[in-house]
Amino acid sequence: MVGAMRAAILTVVLAACTSAAPPPPTPAPAPGSAASDTYEGRPIARTMSYLGADWLDRPDREAREQPDKVLDALGIGSGMVVADVGAGTGYFTTRIARRVGATGKVWATDLQAEMLRMLDARLAREHLSNVELRRAGDHDAGLPADCCDLVLLVDVYHELADPPSILAGIHHALRRHGRLVLVEYRAEDPNVPIKPEHKMTLAQVKKELGERGFHFVDSLEFLPDQHVIIFTRDDE
Repeated sequence: MVGAMRAAILTVVLAACTSAAPPPPTPAPAPGSAASDTYEGRPIARTMSYLGADWLDRPDREAREQPDKVLDALGIGSGMVVADVGAGTGYFTTRIARRVGATGKVWATDLQAEMLRMLDARLAREHLSNVELRRAGDHDAGLPADCCDLVLLVDVYHELADPPSILAGIHHALRRHGRLVLVEYRAEDPNVPIKPEHKMTLAQVKKELGERGFHFVDSLEFLPDQHVIIFTRDDE
C-alpha cells in the first residue's frame, strides 16, 4: 500500500514538473533556410518563404517566445507608434496593435507581398484598423522618417540582405529617444535547435549595430531560446 502511494505521488510530481517546462522548439521549415552570403564574417540566412508561413503561427510559439511578456518588458502601450519589420503573418503585429490602441499606430513591413496579403486578412478578421502595411525591399526598411517610438525585428535581423542600408533606414525612422529591438536566437547555445545561420551571438549583434549608429542598452535573457536586444540611436 505504501509503495503504491509513493508511486502515485511520484507520478503527480513528475507530471507537474513536465507541465511547467516549455515544450522544445519546433524546427523551422526548410524553404529558404540555406545561407546565401556573408556579412561581418557571418552567413546571411535566406528569408523564409511565405510557403512556410504556418511555422510563424505554430502551436508552441507562445510558450517559447512569450510575446506578451516581451511586449510587457518593452513597455509597449497606448498611443505609441511601433514598427514590426519583417512582420510575416502578423504574430506580433496584432498584439502590438491591440496594445497601442486607437491613439497609436503600427507600421508592419515585409519583403513578400504574399505575407502582407496574409497579414491584411488577419487584421480584417481581428477588426484591427490601426496598422499600415508597407512593402519593404532588400535595401529599404520601408519606413517613413521620424515615424516610430520603437522598431521591432523578431527573428529577422539575421536574414537582412543589406544590413547597413536597412539599419540606416531604421535609424532615420526612429524618433528622438526611440528604440530598436532585435529578438534573435542565441548562437551561444548549441542546444537551440535552429540552423546556425538563423542564430546570432550578442557580441556579434552589438558589434554590427554599434558600427551603424546604434547604442546598446540591454539584452533581456528571460526567453528559453532568444536574446531580446535593445538599442537606441547613438546620438541620443
